[in-house]
Amino acid sequence: MIRSRIAGVGHYVPSRVVTNDDLSKLMETSDEWIQERTGIKERRYAEKHKETTTTMGASAAKIAIDRAGIQKEDIDFIIFATLSPDYYFPGCGVLVQRALGITGTEVGCLDIRQQCTGFVYAISIADQFIRTGTYKNILVIGSEMHSMGLDYSDQGRNVTVIFGDGAGAAVLQPTTKPGQGILTTRLHADGTHAEELAFISPGSHGGYYGNVEEYGFPEVENGEIFVYQGLIDKKGYYPNMNGPLVFKTAVVKFPEVIQEAMDDIGVETKDIDMLIPHQANLRISQFVQKKLCLPDEKVWNNIQKYGNTTAASIPIALCEAWEAGKINEGDLVCLAAFGSGFTWGSALIRW
Repeated sequence: MIRSRIAGVGHYVPSRVVTNDDLSKLMETSDEWIQERTGIKERRYAEKHKETTTTMGASAAKIAIDRAGIQKEDIDFIIFATLSPDYYFPGCGVLVQRALGITGTEVGCLDIRQQCTGFVYAISIADQFIRTGTYKNILVIGSEMHSMGLDYSDQGRNVTVIFGDGAGAAVLQPTTKPGQGILTTRLHADGTHAEELAFISPGSHGGYYGNVEEYGFPEVENGEIFVYQGLIDKKGYYPNMNGPLVFKTAVVKFPEVIQEAMDDIGVETKDIDMLIPHQANLRISQFVQKKLCLPDEKVWNNIQKYGNTTAASIPIALCEAWEAGKINEGDLVCLAAFGSGFTWGSALIRW
C-alpha cells in the first residue's frame, strides 16, 4: 500500500526581530497587553524590497529538498499555500518554481488559499497525488509576508500585534513501509462567518461588501464612489478580525477535528507523540492541550517568538520540533489548524 511520507522539512524566518515594545512605539499597546492576550513576545519582519513571500518560500524549500536527499530537478509538482502572495496574480507557485531554477522541467504548480489551514490542506492534496502514483516528489510550501499589509495605527492593533513573517516547506514522497506516512487527513470549512476574519479589499466584489449593514458602509447612491470612500473610511484594505468569535469557534473545532482523525485510524490521545497546532494564539493552543490532556513535552508552540505566520506556522513549528529531536522515526505526529473561511483540518502522520 502506497502512502506519502514527509521526506524533508525546512523553514526560513527573516533576521529582523520586532518586539512588543517596538510595536508600542507605533500604537497604543504594551508588552504586557500583548502577552496576556496572545502569548506573543516578538515576531519577525521581512526586509522590504529584498524579501517576499516567494523568496522566503524558496529559502525554506531549498532546505527541505536537501534534507529529502534529492535534487531540485527531481521535484515533479509544487503546492504553494499563502494569503499574502507577491502578486494578485499569478500565484507564488510559478514564482517559486522560477526562483528555484526548475522552470526547465515545466512541473505543475498549484496555489491554494486556505489561510491558517493552508499547509494541512496542501499536504492532504499532495498525499492524494502520491497515493495514486501521479507524482513522486511534491514540494509543499507555506509562506507569509504579513508585515507589508498591516495597519500600524491604534485602530489596527488587535490584528497587527498578532502576525509575523516566515516560511516553511516539506517534500512528500511515496513509502511502502508498513504503518509509515500520512495516515489520515480531515478537512472542513464553513463560510457562514467568512467576513469575520477577512481582508475585504482589494477584491473583485465590485463593492458588494460595501452594502453589508454591519460594516457600516453607506448604501449605493452615487455610482461607485461609495465603494471606495466606504472602504477608505472603514479601512477595508486592512485585515479585520472578530477575535472573540474566532477564539470561541477555534477551541471547539480544534479538538473536534483532532478527535475525528484519531477515530479514523483507531488511536487515542495518549498515542500522540507530538501535536503541532497552528500558532494562532497561545491561549487557544493551551486550551486545546488541556482539553486533550497532553503534557507540555507533547505539544510544540513557538508563537512566542514568531507570532502567527498563518500558512507557514505549522511547517515552521514542525521543522523546529524535528530539528530539536522531538520528532523521531515511528512517532505519531498530529497537525491541526483553524483559520479564516472558516476552515479547519488535521493530519495524523507516522514519522
